[in-house]
Amino acid sequence: MSRTLQLAEQLISRPSVTPDDAGCQQILGERLAQLGFALETIESGPADFRVTNLWAVRRPANATDATCSKTLVFAGHTDVVPTGPVEQWTSHPFTPTHRDGKLYGRGACDMKTSVAAFVVSIEEFLQGTPDPKLTLALLLTSDEEGPGVDGTVIVCNALVARGEVIDYCIVGEPTAVERCGDMIKNGRRGTMSGKLTVKGVQGHIAYPHLAKNPVHSVAPALADLVALNTAGGWDAGNDYFQPTSWQISNFHSGTGASNVIPGNAVIDFNFRFSTESTPESLQQRVHAVLDAHGVDYTLAWTVGGLPFLTTPGELVTSVQAAIADETGIATELSTSGGTSDARFIAKICKQVVELGPVNASIHKIDEHIDVAEIETLKNIYKRTLDRLEASLAR
Repeated sequence: MSRTLQLAEQLISRPSVTPDDAGCQQILGERLAQLGFALETIESGPADFRVTNLWAVRRPANATDATCSKTLVFAGHTDVVPTGPVEQWTSHPFTPTHRDGKLYGRGACDMKTSVAAFVVSIEEFLQGTPDPKLTLALLLTSDEEGPGVDGTVIVCNALVARGEVIDYCIVGEPTAVERCGDMIKNGRRGTMSGKLTVKGVQGHIAYPHLAKNPVHSVAPALADLVALNTAGGWDAGNDYFQPTSWQISNFHSGTGASNVIPGNAVIDFNFRFSTESTPESLQQRVHAVLDAHGVDYTLAWTVGGLPFLTTPGELVTSVQAAIADETGIATELSTSGGTSDARFIAKICKQVVELGPVNASIHKIDEHIDVAEIETLKNIYKRTLDRLEASLAR
């Protein structure tokens, strides 16, 4: 059994459902301390939702190297989503189990294998390069799968406050489609939600002239908003991003009785938007549509994250080359999918990519990863370290 697999199984066996780290970061910290990393635990959140964050950093041994060093951060999370009905799992979700060449367990893909691969790739890198010019760091949180307000963003704010500079960051989110390395994320769309409350007047359905139906009032406006999803109505996207999309997630109205006109309607919706739009421009357009239809409403906005993009440069080139050397794959750059903690890191680091295992089983019953790809992922991380170190030596 490889060291990466051993560590991955050790982490999977810990029931670290958000926000409980369940001792994962202690296991990792002990190994990193042996490599000369300075460890800092940053806790955040209320007593009933206490989040554990780990910032671990190893700087060059002498001042000369430090002045010309660049910092690479491996970023990830030790928390996992709830298991769902345990009886529906073929094997217990927190008992690492092998079947047909696959490792099963909650977090096998998202993302305890990536975290294990981070650490072992660093161990192997330092064996071959004991005094690197590269500054190495890990940023781990137990609040990625939860609200995300006491996790990575807290660490990023602390780093900014003390003047820490991050040059490169690799986030271990599962990004592959069919094989490890076939896709990496060099950006993500922004996310913005709205809660629209349409005001009406409740009344008997047999006397509509004495009431005002909010569903009827808002329906034409909703049709216009839906129509903007076609033909690049919000924006046309660009070479890196799909066009912006607007989707209704929930629609609540009525008392449950069939003879009562509702007094209001509450509609939850979400934008996933490209760099061609801003939160302000999208908000203005929604308000303009609602106002044009004379809808009586209130609207509360929540910006969950801004879009970010890492154009091809040192980090993207190094990762692409590492994947090609290890797998022979010409990796695809993509900005598809949901959000991740990379949205926080991108605010303080210009070069951020996401690279991890195949994402087909994440958050599912019987989450699993191909055992053979665990070493592939670790080797890609190690090759990337080697390439970035070599660039500093030139």
